[in-house]
Amino acid sequence: MRTPGYLLLEDGRRFDGELMGAHTTSLGEAVFNTSMTGYQEVLTDPSYAGQIVTMTYPLVGNYGVNEEDEESRAVQVAGFVVREVAEAWSNWRGTRSLDEYLGASGVVGLTGVDTRALTIHLRSAGAMRAGIAPADVAEDELREKILAHPRMEGLDLTCGVSTPEPYEIAAVGTERFHVLAYDLGVKRNSLELLAERGARVTTLPSATQVEAVLEMEPDGLFVSNGPGDPDAVGQALDTIRTLAERGIPVFGICLGHQLIARAWGGETYKLLYGHRAGNHPVRRLSDGAIEITAQNHGFAVRRDGEDGVLGAPALRMTHVNLNDQTMEGLEHRELPVFSVQYHPEAAPGPHDSLYLFDQFVDLMARRKGNG
Repeated sequence: MRTPGYLLLEDGRRFDGELMGAHTTSLGEAVFNTSMTGYQEVLTDPSYAGQIVTMTYPLVGNYGVNEEDEESRAVQVAGFVVREVAEAWSNWRGTRSLDEYLGASGVVGLTGVDTRALTIHLRSAGAMRAGIAPADVAEDELREKILAHPRMEGLDLTCGVSTPEPYEIAAVGTERFHVLAYDLGVKRNSLELLAERGARVTTLPSATQVEAVLEMEPDGLFVSNGPGDPDAVGQALDTIRTLAERGIPVFGICLGHQLIARAWGGETYKLLYGHRAGNHPVRRLSDGAIEITAQNHGFAVRRDGEDGVLGAPALRMTHVNLNDQTMEGLEHRELPVFSVQYHPEAAPGPHDSLYLFDQFVDLMARRKGNG
């Protein structure tokens, strides 16, 4: 028998279920993800730091977990909520159950929840602070802790997920480029995709200053995904501008996209409930092609008119979300800088947007004269 537990939202809405993983109390921002697969990648995505993630797909955990699909060195979510956790799992790569994985990571989960009702509520009321607790914790006590917990707005969470020391990933095959990756919460697959394209990747702590970056003489700068409010993250802005003005290609994803916009005066804002799924349709403005994309973000860059970026006339919009018309990509009008809000590196997929890594490589090759 499982221990009863519950999820409490800051507006007082309560959802009962049973605990899995660690039997403890946890606080965070309640959000939802509509992906049908990839729960282990969700759990280990640093962009989810500080968040309690609800999966809308009703059965989660049926293929267990393994050592190969982790996107970072640890489980990153603050809590995990599902309709039904699989009691029996089966996969040839699997090593243990989802329940055991959460428990070993010290992360609390909740199963048996009406995730349909929870998702509908969050879509209407918006992402908000929440807590998971055993049923014997008084609701008033948990609510007091939730209301004392900081909101996501204004939080810089990158310091908690960034690497403490630089490290390198060797190029696969012949080394063609040296890429610096600002680790704001980077996913492992991003680094591997760069290495597969002939790049030796040096991953840097998020607080690395521009002087240290210039000393490394990179061929390109990759600005990663990450958690928190982009308005609270300022340490990479000087580096982005300085390298771009020297003609060094810059490629950003998710939080990196938002920081590139901010580096030239762009504005960001918090979405009501965010984009977290594996099936968002995005139109590429250059040719009208539709990409099916994986997304995980609660903030967006403000657009201006048909293809402008509000406050940043040097930038133009390149991609748009077909669900809500929010900006999904941008580029500099003169410098070799581009970025997307979604995740082209997504594992287990979709893979419609992998061409963006080739675009980055092409920019570096042209600069070196071997394109």
